[in-house]
Amino acid sequence: MNLWIWILIACGISYLTKLAGYLVPARLMENPHMTRVAGTLTIGLLASLTVVNTFSSGQSLVIDARLAALVAAGVALWLRAPFLVVVLVGAGAAALARLLGAP
Repeated sequence: MNLWIWILIACGISYLTKLAGYLVPARLMENPHMTRVAGTLTIGLLASLTVVNTFSSGQSLVIDARLAALVAAGVALWLRAPFLVVVLVGAGAAALARLLGAP
């Protein structure tokens, strides 16, 4: 099949999935259990994206300066630093790790 056919199929599936979300009854979304599940899924997705972006490079797993940045940012979060400070600490840790020779 042509690549454009697959792109159109993916667009159609995406649109139908979004449309299905509008068809869910409001009473189901107001359920406290559903709210808790949605919050948990959001946290899980964010955690998995963080891990994938930290330890992957193309098709392989790597340990490099991104791990130092994640650990430093985690410590800053644990110490309840403001978000901007967390970002700066992570960036600084990555820069320092690369300066010291981390890939």
